[in-house]
Amino acid sequence: MFADRKIKVLVVDDSVIVRRLLTDQLGKDSGIEVVGTAVDPYVARDKILELNPDVLTLDIEMPRMDGLTFLKILMKHHPMPIIIFSSLSQKGSAAAMQALQSGAVDVLGKPDGSSSVGHMGTQLIEKVKAAARAKVRNLPQAPAPIATRAAAARTTAPAPSLIPGRPAGTPQWHPRQLLLLGASTGGTEALREVLVRMPREVPGICIVQHIPPYFSKAFADRLNSLCDLDVREAIDGDVVEPGLALVAPGDYHMVLHWIGQRYRVSLTKTEPVWHQRPAVDVLFSSAVEAGAAPYAVGGLFTGMGKDGAEGLLKLRQKGSITYAQNEETCVVFGMPRAAMELGAAEQMLPLGDFPQALMNAAVRQARKAAPSGGA
Repeated sequence: MFADRKIKVLVVDDSVIVRRLLTDQLGKDSGIEVVGTAVDPYVARDKILELNPDVLTLDIEMPRMDGLTFLKILMKHHPMPIIIFSSLSQKGSAAAMQALQSGAVDVLGKPDGSSSVGHMGTQLIEKVKAAARAKVRNLPQAPAPIATRAAAARTTAPAPSLIPGRPAGTPQWHPRQLLLLGASTGGTEALREVLVRMPREVPGICIVQHIPPYFSKAFADRLNSLCDLDVREAIDGDVVEPGLALVAPGDYHMVLHWIGQRYRVSLTKTEPVWHQRPAVDVLFSSAVEAGAAPYAVGGLFTGMGKDGAEGLLKLRQKGSITYAQNEETCVVFGMPRAAMELGAAEQMLPLGDFPQALMNAAVRQARKAAPSGGA
């Protein structure tokens, strides 16, 4: 798609320092050209029509019109790949999650004392390249939080229905059973679509989503407000339990261990894998090392690159049931493509089929494990 020309980027931020920073960092890649900058959405609107950029980087807090409002207008009238460039704060991360829900492709935190400009620049270039190839589509409105569903049901259509839980007569979940999920670009909404339909009665879930620090907690909190099962950002030493989904925090790998007849996670700052921390391959490979593979179900979702493919293959080779998202429903068919090419996925599934497939696979693993009576 861009073999014969550069990816055109428009930078939208009210700070002249940030505009210059992003322009300089993106200029380090020969395949990217910053065709213009804009101080606010009104200037950006005119430059979009004039310059026809492939990707937009967008600040949240700007004068005259905030970035979130502008994003919603663009996605309705002129859909295009948008990367949110937001402050690393509680307010900024919450707004970034709203932006992803409203159609933004990805999010990146502005550098502060804890993150280097060089590292940010590397991530920005990768995200721009992924965004340029992303399928931009109008996303369905997210369901209301659990607490408001009962009231909303009286006047609006019901929230997405939960799939049935463990069928009657199925053995109890084996203590070693768990679901392992990994995603990158487009993954926050893909994972939301899957988890809002999962019942509370599921084996423990471990999730790696490529996401910056601070934003991972906002992501987990948002899922927790929408889902029947409990979702939270993992902390070091957490126990993996049925009905609980643990999200790896940004900038930490999540490693699985089998200790005292239960799974615990540890958080580490070892070197990035595939330029990512957290990395899906780290979680999947640690599950194999912990002896989880014969009892696990692995799922790899939309995202650029190859992270997770090798780990998914290791899981499958050791007895896990493994799935990857199909090309038609991916925002970026990178990680699932790598899994498909390795033969790591037992099936390539449309996103909408994942909730039932994960539950069916968990039931299969429970039945297979039942005769052993233990681990």
